[in-house]
Amino acid sequence: MEQITFQVLSGHNPWLENRGTWRDAVLLHLPDKYVPRKQIADFKSQKNKINLVIGPRQSGKSTFIWNYLSKKSTPFLLINCEEQSCRELCLSPALFLREIKEITTDLPGLFFEEIQHLPEAGLFLKGLVDMKPDVPILVTGSASYHLKSKTRESLAGRAVRHYLLPFGMVELLPANLPPAVFEKKAGALFNDLLLWGGYPEVYLSSNRQAVLGQLVEAFVLRDASDMYRIKRPDAFRKILSLAASQVGNLVNFSNWAENAGVSVNTVMEYVNLMTESHLIKLLPPFVGGKRAEITSTPKVYFLDNGLRNFLFGGFSPLVQRSDLGALVENLILTELCKHTHPLFDTVHYWRTGSGAEVDFVLRLSDQLFAIEVKAGALKKPKISRSLRSFIQAYQPDKVFVLNHTLQMEIEIEGCKVIFDKHIFLSDRLLELKK
Repeated sequence: MEQITFQVLSGHNPWLENRGTWRDAVLLHLPDKYVPRKQIADFKSQKNKINLVIGPRQSGKSTFIWNYLSKKSTPFLLINCEEQSCRELCLSPALFLREIKEITTDLPGLFFEEIQHLPEAGLFLKGLVDMKPDVPILVTGSASYHLKSKTRESLAGRAVRHYLLPFGMVELLPANLPPAVFEKKAGALFNDLLLWGGYPEVYLSSNRQAVLGQLVEAFVLRDASDMYRIKRPDAFRKILSLAASQVGNLVNFSNWAENAGVSVNTVMEYVNLMTESHLIKLLPPFVGGKRAEITSTPKVYFLDNGLRNFLFGGFSPLVQRSDLGALVENLILTELCKHTHPLFDTVHYWRTGSGAEVDFVLRLSDQLFAIEVKAGALKKPKISRSLRSFIQAYQPDKVFVLNHTLQMEIEIEGCKVIFDKHIFLSDRLLELKK
């Protein structure tokens, strides 16, 4: 092994010279107070499998892995793929294993951080698993376009994927609170997430706007310009801002292209990168064939309210905002995605050509659920004509009307309609999973 590579690995893995330092080396990577990540509470490392944790940059992927490793007595070898020498070490799986065996007598568990920096990440990981090193292989990545396109097929059957998005309500609320205390804390947290989102560094910072600004610059300048080699980072930023201004609306790629001064194909390429990096979510329509429905045009949402507000809308108090409805709808969508990732690709919206619309439609196994979001308070149960049309057409198993105040149940057209507060969304999702 080249001396520079050994020095880099030793710097990241001081236990190589003294195994007694493993515990201290792990603790250096952990914050003073760790927030348990309930989004992937079922994470388990398996031997001869790629245990992949993907999500947006700075969503807490590495911290989650280090917390997991803090409970392990066996060392894991960290390979930071942002380091040039580590990337060169990973050019060949066979050579990698041979080189590693030169510096440790027994192969430890492996932890590859920021795997998307490898030019052939998928092929390397596939080759590594196929050589059966008989150790757990943990991997973090930003779920970038390059990573996903090169690993989707080559890692089939070899990888267990886990998605980690920024903090969600279920992770930030203390357990076992008295009901009145829970409602007060949950209400305050909901309002906080509406404005600032859940990125860990942002949530824990005393200067949140500055941290969000640094995140945006990292996404636009470092990822778009450096990693993706985007020729028009100014257009990328413009499209990102256009998406932020139109949260909850149907996407019009032609309009975005005209505003950004690029082709429609370029817009679609950039939007794909934003989606693969978990910046935005393009929500597809629910198509059941029982109405003249929109069948292909997606809606756009951000996977973090804080990023959205930094790009468009700002951070003025909620009582002064004209976009409160969009903020609440966007946060509900992010909570759906964070709470349980089997839902991640099963959330849709419903809309007919005549304008009848339901905010979110979920299909879980053989059950169908609809969610209508109201930003404000409701004094009495009332459903929209659009929601009634959906109920008549599809007879969903349950319908939820999320609002600020009203809690009760009624029956419409033989369907149970549950009015509940926004803050109890996690509880309702748990019920749906049963």
